[in-house]
Amino acid sequence: MNKPIPNSEPEREPVALGAMDFFARSRARLGFDVPPGLYDPNIIPASGDPGTDKMLEIIAREQPVRPAAVLIAVVDHPEPTILLTQRSAHLNDHAGQIAFPGGKIDATDASPLDAALREAEEEVGLSRDFVEPIGYLDLYGTGFGFRILPTVARVRPGFALTINHSEVDDAFEVPLSFLMNPANHQLHSKEFRGMERFYYAMPFAERYIWGATAGMLRVLYERIYSS
Repeated sequence: MNKPIPNSEPEREPVALGAMDFFARSRARLGFDVPPGLYDPNIIPASGDPGTDKMLEIIAREQPVRPAAVLIAVVDHPEPTILLTQRSAHLNDHAGQIAFPGGKIDATDASPLDAALREAEEEVGLSRDFVEPIGYLDLYGTGFGFRILPTVARVRPGFALTINHSEVDDAFEVPLSFLMNPANHQLHSKEFRGMERFYYAMPFAERYIWGATAGMLRVLYERIYSS
């Protein structure tokens, strides 16, 4: 990976939110309206980065939309954490990368929420009995044609995971305070057909969290932590 780009914006002080405040803000700011851009190729998810927006416009013309859902599972410890996975190395898409539990929305799924819960059960054995869905985050587009709708959820501690090694190699938790600290949000760039586009990375110990996963975490920060 390339070196992070120095951020020219004034560094923001991390906002200290306890678990109760985080979940209260999330319930107040999120809902379950499904954005039409999840399925409509003519509606391009806004990224906030002109290069990425242009890339998504091009991808929408060249590839069919691939609706997907992920679960941003915030575990309600005294110091909350987010549950992440490491995708199996043999997968065709994003092999070995750090991800949220989730995947494509099937025709049999009642909603994007249902798809996210189903995928979390299939990938890591997270029982729905422990999950309290809170609402959808903003729609997130990728260069592979995916339109990802993340569900933010409170997860009650005490669950036991069963890893499906055909899909993921590992599951682990990262402190919410680390992921929501803007000092840990590295900005990188890469070229797409002669255009520069930017993306986030949030390295944590030996885990390299980047791309769509880091991008959705940044959106979570902007929606919940920004006043």
